[in-house]
Amino acid sequence: METAFSAPNGLTLRNEPRDFPEWHLGRPHYALWALEVDVPALRQRVAAAARHLSGLLLPDYCRQPHVTLSLCGFPGACPEHADDFGVAALAAQLAALRHAQPRPFDIEVGALASFTSAPYLAVQNAGGQIAALRQCLAGGSLNDFYDAYTPHVTVGLYADAWPMPEVQVRLASFADREALRLRIPGISLLSYASARIGGELACMARYDFQSETLHWTASQPYPF
Repeated sequence: METAFSAPNGLTLRNEPRDFPEWHLGRPHYALWALEVDVPALRQRVAAAARHLSGLLLPDYCRQPHVTLSLCGFPGACPEHADDFGVAALAAQLAALRHAQPRPFDIEVGALASFTSAPYLAVQNAGGQIAALRQCLAGGSLNDFYDAYTPHVTVGLYADAWPMPEVQVRLASFADREALRLRIPGISLLSYASARIGGELACMARYDFQSETLHWTASQPYPF
């Protein structure tokens, strides 16, 4: 994770619309914990922001609105690599969640801002629940960016190295800045096809705060 406009050369980061076999090593899916916030009002806000930045973003970005909490890795029954995600890692996360006993909370999604690689809608959580959840889910080297973490809803990915001053002008002129308040009843274990950049998210399981239970979805194969 990066802080807003942190690139030293004054340009946005160009994203490449290609497969990255040197990263996924043939492993088909990548998993992460996130807040699912794919509701009509926010979906419309993300779409409006993408239209506002037309010409700057990669086409075909179709990832549903979400707030990433923690990267898990490549799910599988027999972890072999440092970035694999197995049953022991999941069990440790669930134990930490049950010990912390998080409860439903509110977030606010508002202004359009940007990292060097991607524009986003800023997320505010005055109660600190997002930070607490991240501590429960942290583990390994995949989340070493913790100190620089900025909760956000990604709008898209930059298609080229654009001059930051010009991008900032576009960002500042986005008119729809009224905060959207959303209730968060739990967190979700999501995955995406590792060979496709910006591809759709699939829900593997949901952890409900009230029941302190992980519910696997029927639409995704059990990965362990």
